[in-house]
Amino acid sequence: MFYTCGPNEAMVVSGFGRSPPLMIAGGRVFVFPCVQQIQRITLNTLTLNVKSDKVYTRHGVPISVTGIAQVKIQGQNKEMLATACQMFMGKSEMEISQIALETLEGHQRAIIAHLTVEEIYQDRKKFSEQVFKVASSDLVNMGIGVVSYTLKDVHDDQDYLHSLGKARTAQVQKDARIGEAQYKRDAVIREAHAMQEKVSAQYKNDIEMAKAQRDYELKKAAYDVEVNTKKAESEMAYQLQVAKTKQRIEEEKMQVQVVERTQQITLQEQEIIRREKELEAKVMKPADAERYRLEKLAEAQRLQLILEAEAEAESIKMKGDAEAFALEAKGRAEAEQMAKKAEAFKQYKEGAMVDMLLEKLPLMAEEISKPLCQAKKVTMVSSGGSEVGAAKLAGEVLDILTRLPATVEKLTGVSINQNTPQTTRVH
Repeated sequence: MFYTCGPNEAMVVSGFGRSPPLMIAGGRVFVFPCVQQIQRITLNTLTLNVKSDKVYTRHGVPISVTGIAQVKIQGQNKEMLATACQMFMGKSEMEISQIALETLEGHQRAIIAHLTVEEIYQDRKKFSEQVFKVASSDLVNMGIGVVSYTLKDVHDDQDYLHSLGKARTAQVQKDARIGEAQYKRDAVIREAHAMQEKVSAQYKNDIEMAKAQRDYELKKAAYDVEVNTKKAESEMAYQLQVAKTKQRIEEEKMQVQVVERTQQITLQEQEIIRREKELEAKVMKPADAERYRLEKLAEAQRLQLILEAEAEAESIKMKGDAEAFALEAKGRAEAEQMAKKAEAFKQYKEGAMVDMLLEKLPLMAEEISKPLCQAKKVTMVSSGGSEVGAAKLAGEVLDILTRLPATVEKLTGVSINQNTPQTTRVH
């Protein structure tokens, strides 16, 4: 069977399987009927009116003290809860309150006996702290914690406290009367001192006034002399100042002229700068642009010429290579032909050479007569004993051909006249 309890109550389950007993502060627990038992103990805060009547203090003065204490069983501390269960299980709140009250009252009486009435009455906080400290250490052994303790009232039947009040009141009244008398005395003394100081100040003031009058007259006479002197100096200084002022005005005029001239120079310089900028904007920059355009155009033409020259050079190189190849082939053919001719010349020797020369004679005659063919007009003069006309011209050509064998013989060492039959000789 389940049992529950609130936070201001604790349950203790004992019996079969519960050794030691199970203690639960605010919660629920399952209890086996017949073999287990459940008991409850209160955890409510208990208010105790701790009253101690006619307790003798350290000086033997009987007083009555009333204090208010708040105590409760500590359910959060398992050890204190177990101790409280052992001591108060089955007791009502009234019985628990009575036990705690008697304990607190005993401690309160013990502390009163060690203090004087003045200490208790004047320092209630200290008294409350001592009772709280001593009672807490004792009640904790019962599982009870002291939440708070406050001293509520202190009185006696012998009018001791009232007498203390009267004595204090009389002391205060005496101090007040003494203070008032001292204040009045000090006021009279201060008033007399003030009057004395007033008279002294008045006399000193009269003396100072007379002294000031004397000083005034002396200083006034000195000031008059100084003023007259200053007037004369002022009149002379006026003339000097007029001259200086005129001079300064002239200097200022010169300065104005200098400033005006400087401004004119500045304006002229600015005008020069403006014209330079205008010239630069209208002439130099377009010229620079045109120069840049021409430079770029020249650069492009130069690159074009370079490319064309490179192409031409490559073409010439290729043509040269082709011509060289052709010349090489032609040379090889001519060399082969010459080799064959040389072989034939070896066989025919001088006869072959003569035959070759005879083949070239018509060509030589053609070359000799070519200048005559190009002449537009030929004028021939006869000396009287020679031929005149075409026969003369043909004879000149034949005469040149007649001299060829001797020239060939000188050049080659071959005599055409010796190797040629007599029938073929030319005269």
